[in-house]
Amino acid sequence: MPHTETPRSVSIALAAILAENTAVIERLATDAAALDAMAARLGAAERVFVLGAGRSGLALRMTAMRLMHLGLVVHVVGEVTTPAITAGDALIVASGSGSTPGIVRAAETAHAEGATVLALTAAAASPLAGLASVTVLVPAAEKQDHGGALSAQYSGGLFEQAVLIIGDALFHTIWQASGATAAELWPRHANLE
Repeated sequence: MPHTETPRSVSIALAAILAENTAVIERLATDAAALDAMAARLGAAERVFVLGAGRSGLALRMTAMRLMHLGLVVHVVGEVTTPAITAGDALIVASGSGSTPGIVRAAETAHAEGATVLALTAAAASPLAGLASVTVLVPAAEKQDHGGALSAQYSGGLFEQAVLIIGDALFHTIWQASGATAAELWPRHANLE
């Protein structure tokens, strides 16, 4: 059935989305140890693999690009050139529910191979959180949570936005610790566009 109500102003929606993201970031700041541990593990990994389904996966692909700009060896799981994960590598995964079958299977494989599993999830008691060396609990609604208590946005929107922001914060932290200048990172930007 088509939506027939009068559309609300986009500026009202922007303000609501910003307010929700601000609240998530403020709550994440209380778990700075997990965020810092995730940044340290990413920076120390021999190679970094990223995996998420749907929009969470798209957000992590942006993180993969930024980490590549730092000079890290980064692979997006599922791409044809992605090699086998091994000990010394890190797999960063995102799943609001922490139970997305393909994500959990990949985390199980990475864990069995001795790789570090780094999880972004909204579900502390999830299988994904149980497999992770470091879990950042994102205080956002899962995709199927339609109650509106944590977010008025549709189907996991706040979680996916948080994944993007956390990814940029991880990149920024590792970049600042590296001492590299923006000019030193720039030559790694794609030039075949």
